[in-house]
This record gives sequence, C-alpha cells and structure tokens, in this order.
Amino acid sequence: MSEALTVLIIEDGPDVALGCEQALQLDGISAACVGSAEQARRRLGRDFRGIIVSDIRLPKMDGMAFLRETLALDPELPVVLITGHGDVSIAVQAMKDGAYDFIQKPFPPEYLVEVVRRALEKRRLVLEVRDLRRQLEQRDQLEGKLIGLAPSMQKLRAVLVGLASSAADVLIHGETGTGKELVARCLHEASSRRQGNFVAINCGGLQENLFDSEIFGHEAGAYTGAAKRRIGKIEFASGGTLFLDEIESMPLPMQIKLLRVLQERTLERLGSNTTIPIDCRVIAATKDDLLELAARGGFRNDLYYRLSVATLALPPLRERREDIRLLFEQFLLQAAARHQRPVPEIPAGRIQQLVGYHWPGNVRELRNVADRCVLGIESGSPPFGQAQADGPTPLAETVEAFERALISDAMRRHGSLARTAEALVVAKTTLHDKIKKYGLDESSQGS
Repeated sequence: MSEALTVLIIEDGPDVALGCEQALQLDGISAACVGSAEQARRRLGRDFRGIIVSDIRLPKMDGMAFLRETLALDPELPVVLITGHGDVSIAVQAMKDGAYDFIQKPFPPEYLVEVVRRALEKRRLVLEVRDLRRQLEQRDQLEGKLIGLAPSMQKLRAVLVGLASSAADVLIHGETGTGKELVARCLHEASSRRQGNFVAINCGGLQENLFDSEIFGHEAGAYTGAAKRRIGKIEFASGGTLFLDEIESMPLPMQIKLLRVLQERTLERLGSNTTIPIDCRVIAATKDDLLELAARGGFRNDLYYRLSVATLALPPLRERREDIRLLFEQFLLQAAARHQRPVPEIPAGRIQQLVGYHWPGNVRELRNVADRCVLGIESGSPPFGQAQADGPTPLAETVEAFERALISDAMRRHGSLARTAEALVVAKTTLHDKIKKYGLDESSQGS
C-alpha cells in the first residue's frame, strides 16, 4: 500500500499532544492531533487509513466510550489508550473490550513509537486485505455486467478495476450500441463515488438556449419564467459522477463554458455571482475521433485533452464474435423475464446466423433481436431476414469469424485443450495454432 498511514492523536493536554506528535514525526510517522472525541469523529470512517492514540480521560466523551463507538464502526481499527497512574484497571478492561494496547504515563517517546509501529503494521495488513477483497468484488461485478470472454473484454474489465480507485476523468470511445453508458455506470459503481449521483447528460439533445439553465442551474428571477431556484446537472453530480454522452455533438460555445467549469471545478448559477465548488468525476463518451474532429474545427483541442486523462476503447460486436452466443443467451433470459414469456429454444442454425451477421447496431441490436425472439416476431428481421450489409463481406472473413467464435465457445464449455480438440474433432496441435492465430486466451485451459 503506497498511501502513508496516519496516527490520529486524541489528547486535550497540549503539552502531551505536542510531545506525542513530535516523537512520531521525528521517526517519520505521519501524525495529527485533536483535542476531543467529537473532533476525532469527523475524521473517521470504516476504512480510516491509520490508527488512533487516545487519552482515556477526555472532555465530554471519555476514551472508553469513544473506544466502544469506534470499534462498533470498525472492529479492526487499532486504538491505543494513554492512561494515568490510577487508570490501569480501566485500561485492562479496555483491552478486554477490544483496545489494541495501552501506555501508562509517563512514558518514553521510544516506547510510544514502538507500540504505534506495531499497530500501524497491523492496520496496513487489514487495509491491504480489504482493498484486495474490494478489487475481487469489483471484478466479479464487472464480469456479471460487462459480459464477454473475448480478450478485448477481459482487458477492458481489468482497466476498469484499475481506474475505479482513481479520480481520473475518462473518455470512452465506441460505435453506437457498444455500451458506453453501461461502462460509465460500471465505473461509477466500482468507485468510491458510488454513493453519489450518476448524472447523465446527452450533449446532442440539449438546445443551446437552454444550456446554461440545464447544466449550471439558475436563481429565481434569473430570466422570465424562472420562478424558483434550480440546481443544474453539474452541481447535482457533485460527490458523484457526471456522464457526458455524445460529447462530439456539443456546440462550440457550450464547449467553452464546460471547459472553464472542468478546469476550475467551480460554477455560477445563471443570475448569481456566487461561486459554487464542484467535486465530480467526469466521464465523456463519443462515437467519433475527437482529435480528427478538432483538426476540422468541430471540437476544441483543450477540451479533448481535459477529458481524455484516461481513454477506453470499446470493441464493436463484430470484433468479439466469440461472445455473441454468451450475450444472446443472457439477453434471452432478461427478455423472457421482462415480457413474462418462456425462454425460446434457439436452433443451432440460428446461432450460426447470429455469429455470421455484421451487427451494425452492435450489442444494442443483439439485445433487440433477443426481445424479438422471445416475442416470436424475429422472422423477416435481421439477422434472420433478408437485410444485407452496406457492402459484401468476404467469404474468408466470414469463415474466420465463425471459426474463432466456434473455438472460443467450445473452450468455454469443455475447459481443457484436449477435451476441446476432441469435441471439435481436430488435432490438439492444430487447435493450439488456431487459438494462437485468433488471439484467444489459452491460459485458463488444461493440457
């Protein structure tokens, strides 16, 4: 864990507090002092990154009451108590109640440092385990929402887990229907901002004359018809995530106003001169190449670089055909529950049609096909109808896409290389070469 842990000292005696703080800081340990349990409360949380050193005798709430309250919040938070000569019996009881240790006044600074270092190491291990568990939970949640075994999807989930704990703004690029808003929501829910609001703005759907009011809010009387104060969408997203969809369609005058807000992290409601601080993570999404658009004068370069601290490229469905069957089965279940219909049987020939289709509408179109199958109205519509792609698809490309998807599906169902080769009636060496050719993940397979 790279983040330094802190010792929170609770001591109402200024001389003792200063002595403890200086002793720890001279030994390279971060420390901060407060004079009461009430002040300490404001700094604590379930995952407080540090330990507590507290005097037993404090104004208003004593150290024992504070100990019980703290351990109820986090039973694994080390609390070291400082006691006077007559408080030893109380300290012994505190140890039984869950205190990490106690130090009796007067004590040498070296002893305080020794106890604190042990407590910090224990806390470090606890937090590392919690962080690991959290990452695993995030990964499992992402696998349930961002379905897919294709290497591109596995990489995407790994990147999202890495970004979840950061405050970096993110730019998502992908074709229509690839799931840009879903990815943005997953990133929000996996972050520390998940308790805040997720506010989505379709930049292409805002009228320029309503931009200021919708985005920044307004005060009562700011313009004709503004009878009440209105909180804008950016302000509403403070503490959470602001999702800017179709950012490429935002008019240039709006881009200038947005850029200033993102740079300064403040805004002013329409009709007000009061500056309001904004604390939100910004995730933008686009289907266009913003740098190319900027070169043509259709997008601001400075806004692009402000938004693209981290970038995510979502693969189109035609580049992850091995996931089509898995996705389609999931969408069938969801559609059956939504429409209160039984899950239909899908013949193998139709699965082949799904895999061979060009999917211009990507995952969104596949979901719609699943809905039509559940409702029994799929005939005559792509991919089961006669609609064709804009241009002919080369035979070799179609054959390779189908082969890649077939191998991937067989690997998922059979587990080992040997069983997969047997099921596909192909030599293991041939199968190994094809797995390598198509960039499939063989690491999870047996020999």
